[in-house]
Amino acid sequence: MSTKIDARLKRKKSIRKRVQGSQERPRLSVFRSSKHIYAQVIDDDKQATLAAASSLEPEVEASLKGVKKTERAKQIGKLIAERCLQKGVSQVVFDRNGYIYHGRVSALADGAREGGLKF
Repeated sequence: MSTKIDARLKRKKSIRKRVQGSQERPRLSVFRSSKHIYAQVIDDDKQATLAAASSLEPEVEASLKGVKKTERAKQIGKLIAERCLQKGVSQVVFDRNGYIYHGRVSALADGAREGGLKF
């Protein structure tokens, strides 16, 4: 019997066959749980995380108190974009990690674009 999680992991495998992060264009990977959202910028060649942001970070969590989850995702997108630009990364490949490009995933991508990332 297949569950929602199994279906997402199957989509994730299919996406990862095509999406590869490099030093010039690292991969912006998104993970969402029921309450929080996480974003990482990963160089797959070196197998290293260049930047990360999540709604669980203490300084971010305090400012996002009482804000809707989609708006939180947009703020995390802006934060990851800011951290990437500090590291000299301006272009990324978006990895939705098997999630449908809708709601919080879409909001995070929009926030990252507003923050200055190109993808």
